Amino acid sequence: MQKGHIGVTTDNIFPVIKKFLYSDHEIFLRELVSNAIDATQKIKTLASKGDFKGELGDLTIHVSLGKNTITISDRGIGLTAGEIEKYINQIAFSGANDFLDKYKDDANAIIGHFGLGFYSAFMVAGKVEIITKSYQEGSQAVKWSCDGSPEFTIEDIEKEDRGTDIILYIDDESKEFLEESRISTLLNKYCKYLPVPIAFGKKKEWKEGKQVETNEDNIINDTTPSWTRKPSDLTDEDYKKFYRELYPMSDEPLFWIHLNVDYPFHLTGVLYFPKIKSNIDLSKNKIQLYSNQVYVTDSVEGIVPDFLTLLHGVIDSPDIPLNVSRSYLQSDSNVKKISTHITKKVSDRLQSIFKNDRKQFEEKWNDLKIFINYGMLTQEDFYDKAQKFALFTDTDNRHYTFEEYKTLIKDNQTDKEGNLIYLYTNSKDEQYSYIEDATGKGYNVLLMDGQLDIALVSMLEQKFEKSRFTRVDSDVVDHLIVKEDKKADILAADKQEALTATFKSQLSGMDKVEFHVMTQALGENGSPIMITQSEYMRRMKEMANIQAGMSFYGEMPDMYNLVLNSDHKIIKDILSSEEKECGNAISPIQLQIDEASKRRNELKDSQKGKKEEEIPTSEKDELDALDDKLNNLKTQKETVYSDYAKKNKVIRQLIDLVLLQNNMLKGEALNNFVKRSIELI
Repeated sequence: MQKGHIGVTTDNIFPVIKKFLYSDHEIFLRELVSNAIDATQKIKTLASKGDFKGELGDLTIHVSLGKNTITISDRGIGLTAGEIEKYINQIAFSGANDFLDKYKDDANAIIGHFGLGFYSAFMVAGKVEIITKSYQEGSQAVKWSCDGSPEFTIEDIEKEDRGTDIILYIDDESKEFLEESRISTLLNKYCKYLPVPIAFGKKKEWKEGKQVETNEDNIINDTTPSWTRKPSDLTDEDYKKFYRELYPMSDEPLFWIHLNVDYPFHLTGVLYFPKIKSNIDLSKNKIQLYSNQVYVTDSVEGIVPDFLTLLHGVIDSPDIPLNVSRSYLQSDSNVKKISTHITKKVSDRLQSIFKNDRKQFEEKWNDLKIFINYGMLTQEDFYDKAQKFALFTDTDNRHYTFEEYKTLIKDNQTDKEGNLIYLYTNSKDEQYSYIEDATGKGYNVLLMDGQLDIALVSMLEQKFEKSRFTRVDSDVVDHLIVKEDKKADILAADKQEALTATFKSQLSGMDKVEFHVMTQALGENGSPIMITQSEYMRRMKEMANIQAGMSFYGEMPDMYNLVLNSDHKIIKDILSSEEKECGNAISPIQLQIDEASKRRNELKDSQKGKKEEEIPTSEKDELDALDDKLNNLKTQKETVYSDYAKKNKVIRQLIDLVLLQNNMLKGEALNNFVKRSIELI
């Protein structure tokens, strides 16, 4: 028996492995099964080249559990005593302290940089044995044993067949890995698509009310998954079946892309366009990354652009190492090439479907649009391609490319400044009457109800020349697209004040909502009352919900305009009734306001050009008194209008009707409206 020390330049590599790799300790199984796969693939290669003349026989890799052991067995090329010395005993890397300082927080980097895959066994085992026999003729079988210290033993043994058994004696802290279900889960996660059959125990069947083992190996993997096969050998059902394997609970995918690249890097895979639900983040981390069919990770942000993380499926590239790290992904040129290639393949596929089967593309647009919009918002080169097949949808569910839509609205929706106005709604139901008004004038209205549409609108305004997006409820229909200078509002100032004060007094306080009441001449057939909301302020508030750094707008109240149509008969009747009822009370108050305002203006005029200290105290006091008097008189006036409004049920009814129309009438106010409606009927 030979004894020796493992060639490491630290005092003891094993505490390092246990301490720094602990969070990733489940990968030991992936590493050891991957080594077994390599050994098996090598014997197949040697046989194909004629360098191995023996029988290959059954190459199945076996994973088995004992009372306190896990064994991974293969019939690959095996190891000689000399190869054990070279590959197992000599973990010779220099600058051990530098290496530990640099990689102590990155388990994957330690394994990846220093070929420590085998030594990951010591994350879960107190003792590891290698029983191995090389394929080379006349080789002596050997047993290597190590108990987690730098000391090892190696001795000659009898072993009939070539190949290697790795036996792990599981330590007390890692007993979970002796549970059949735990190992089954890990094999399913890391080894499900490895290219050599892997058996874990025997198949079971129900017999006499219980599960019993059969003599048939329980093969846990598919050695030729869809992405390793030629597209010409696969049917649509094959692709869908593979998708169901990957995502058992998902809806059927929209369509897919089969990747197969040999140069300048190796890349295979199948990417699926899923039916994306409303929340983007829930759909991320669904692409699985493999390296030669070994599962690596489902966190692929560094390998594919952010918007492509919404896709589902598999990417397999031997050019991405098994133990991939973030620093590697950020710096490797192959990763950047892979990312660019996948983006191009995705845009080419979408362009192809749009061109060859536009009907199918339009039918799937609602599911596709969040994905395409996300891409256009985050990836400049994707926008350049996607603008040819991205679609607008109008309220009649007709679809247009950006260019087609521009042609459609150019003649009727250009304002007096030459700007093309894109009208849109984010809710056909809630903004129904506004849409009706706009389409009644021959305008087309886009439906933009996706969660990214607000951000998209802002981007398209920058991309499109002389264009503006305006929501249909942001102004009265005559002002949405101003084609000529507006006529002056013909209602006298005192009448405007009377109307606005009356209606404002009946706008009961709503939390974080402010109304600005105004009058406009909108024609006898226009609505008597409308609510509009400034496009700018509303959009800023909506952007605040999805964009960091805009919380200032999010905290501001919702600001609306309550627009009274001074041409409408109901509003005219209210004004006439108000003048009759309030005239006697308002006249003396107005007289005092006029006198006080006149005196105030005289004082202000006399003080023009004077410094603060040159103005007599008596004048300052008089000005303060006049300001107080004017405020008091204004309050008296508002009280007169308010008392009148309380008695006029039509005013309150009009307000409640327009609030109801805009989904803003709730609770007690809604209940009062219903009661009042019954009374009025």
